[in-house]
Amino acid sequence: MYDTARRVALVKQRVRENNRRRQRRGIYGLSAACMLLCAALMQTAGTVVGPGQTAVWGVFGAMLLREDAGGYVLVAVVSFAAAAAITALCFRLRKRENQKKDGADKPNRHEQEGKRT
Repeated sequence: MYDTARRVALVKQRVRENNRRRQRRGIYGLSAACMLLCAALMQTAGTVVGPGQTAVWGVFGAMLLREDAGGYVLVAVVSFAAAAAITALCFRLRKRENQKKDGADKPNRHEQEGKRT
């Protein structure tokens, strides 16, 4: 039989492993969602952007000078908005996890550093 200190150490190790496993699962899920979003945006770009060729093949900026370049701009704006929303969601999830772990009454590390200086 293990003594109390050894049992506590084993439980803490198991908790760390479970937390790592959960974080890894979350990262894989977010990566899959990003890849799915990228594929969906690529499909959308193919249907939104009108068919045709650019006048200058070697200069990609020439595509924005065409009349039907609104699709490219739309896809760029939508992808930027999706990336900003995902980033904000990740920050909120991290903040919530830190509050659960440390307790709601404790300030974050960067808030503590700001008070010292």
